[in-house]
Amino acid sequence: MCAFPSRKHVKDLSPTEVSNIWSSYLKNSMEHQFFRYFFMTADDKETKQIIKKMLLHSQKNMKQLKKTFSDYKVTLPIGFTEKDMNVHAGKLFGDSFILYFCQDITLLSMTTYSSALSDCENTDVRDHFQKCMQFTCEIQNDIVKVLVRKSLYIESPQVALDSKVEFVESKTYLTERLSEHRPLNVAEIANLTRITHRAQFSKMVMTAFGQTASTKELKKHFRKGQEGLQYAIDQLNEIFTKENIPVAASGHYKINPVQTSPFSDKLMLFFVNTCLGMYCFVMITQALNSSLRTDLFIKLSKVSLGFRKYYGEGLFLMIENQWLEEPPQAVDRKVST
Repeated sequence: MCAFPSRKHVKDLSPTEVSNIWSSYLKNSMEHQFFRYFFMTADDKETKQIIKKMLLHSQKNMKQLKKTFSDYKVTLPIGFTEKDMNVHAGKLFGDSFILYFCQDITLLSMTTYSSALSDCENTDVRDHFQKCMQFTCEIQNDIVKVLVRKSLYIESPQVALDSKVEFVESKTYLTERLSEHRPLNVAEIANLTRITHRAQFSKMVMTAFGQTASTKELKKHFRKGQEGLQYAIDQLNEIFTKENIPVAASGHYKINPVQTSPFSDKLMLFFVNTCLGMYCFVMITQALNSSLRTDLFIKLSKVSLGFRKYYGEGLFLMIENQWLEEPPQAVDRKVST
């Protein structure tokens, strides 16, 4: 008579699937602390309703991810806890800024969840990320509707478009010289606008974090981030000015003075590295891939190089402060000598 195991056999998760749920847990635990703080400090009813939905979703996500870690016997990361958010801190961000903050998190989620979904085979993991994608799309729609209703939505430039269908006839389409000039195409305008808007938001986050960081080293790091983002904005504005294309900026990034920091240094640095760092790489890479003018490629490459260096410095700070958790590693298969 055969003896069957009491526990149903479950195929192990692949390294890619473990990486995705590991990163997702860190991201959700970080967001959860932000949403807790935003819900406590927001005054506007519509904004508070959106935050509540995102807060409940992050709670549900972490519960599901913990179960997945347990079911597949994967070590649960520490991530971020209540210790990383000070419930007694004052209101750092205005309600409009909070709404932009929530929108920014959904933009990151759209990228990370779609990538995770395409990488995974396991049904449980795919189901999790599919539900996350669905919620993110729905909440992003809600955020955009509120931004539009409150006249806070930052629009892309409006330009007159050529109605003729044409094909590229010369290599000069790729260059930008006085004798070989062509206007920006819609893909280039869209990508440069997206990066500019993100840099403007990110710069104000750096400003807020620079005011509330507890150490001189971290304050200096966030100031350096502000300068790098301003450089990116200036570089892209040069192009828009030359092309006579107006780019809107928000005047609703309100930062209030607070006596006590709402967030731990670890949480702020992780957000900068993850949401402002990695996501900027994605946006710039997309822009580089679709930019068909050499002058744009050169400017974007310089901006990207600066961001990469800054992101590396942020990782070193995480390591120096022992804040960077190691993802699960493969068993060492090297033969001992």
